[in-house]
Amino acid sequence: MVDPAVEVALPAQDRHQPIVRRLHAFIDEAGVRSHKPKASDHFILSAVIIADEDLPSAREFLANLRHDFGRRPGDTLHWQKLKHEERVHAARLLGEQEWVTISTVVVAKRLLPDETRILDEDEAYLLTVRYLLERLSWLARDTDANLCYTLAHIVRMEVAKLRTFEALLRKEGPETCRIEWAALDPRGGRIDQPKRNEMLQLADIAASATYKAFDNDKFGNTERRYLEHLHPRLYRRGSSPLTSYGLKMHPWNETTKVAYQWVSDLGLHVSRL
Repeated sequence: MVDPAVEVALPAQDRHQPIVRRLHAFIDEAGVRSHKPKASDHFILSAVIIADEDLPSAREFLANLRHDFGRRPGDTLHWQKLKHEERVHAARLLGEQEWVTISTVVVAKRLLPDETRILDEDEAYLLTVRYLLERLSWLARDTDANLCYTLAHIVRMEVAKLRTFEALLRKEGPETCRIEWAALDPRGGRIDQPKRNEMLQLADIAASATYKAFDNDKFGNTERRYLEHLHPRLYRRGSSPLTSYGLKMHPWNETTKVAYQWVSDLGLHVSRL
């Protein structure tokens, strides 16, 4: 059986052409897409980016996590089913892996401009995907790589909707859409399940750990420790701030900069990829 993580690789190249480095981005969400008053205050979309040659290390990492948690080989790891100490362990270990880079978009829904709040769930989700694809394409471009991406399946989001959205984005000019399409797989993104594509379980860890740093629990508390453990692997470019690449805040204006001063204070870290 073909491993879904490998199945997304680009077609073999002509032997006379230079070999293009291949990257894989596995994407999952946390929080609720809806902007309704009772919905979560934040929506998170996180990508774990892994080079083709590092996929075996990622598989070994997941296998070791299952062993640490007393799970059976091949069991699906769900953040929601992990105890607090297991979550700390998973976030800490993932933050120590040099083969992974993480890029996340955080939507602060209560601080969005009015015109953005009226988007339906699909539109809100795909707008977040666009912001994330921009950053993934920049990373691939800057490392002379080609990147394919896989989204974890969500309700009512089919591949046909994704293809339509990609086609619309390709028609937009760089003033509104800054995706570097030449750095992405021309076949477009895929949608899969974490139980079929285990790399999406890593994206679940990244998205859920980040979400806990932003959204209050029923007692009004957040947990930043998970994100602090992931911090070394967050994507940044040159001397640019973390909030431009590895932890994109939307919106990011004077109001949100004050409300989320701690995000700016996370500091900078150069990630290998």
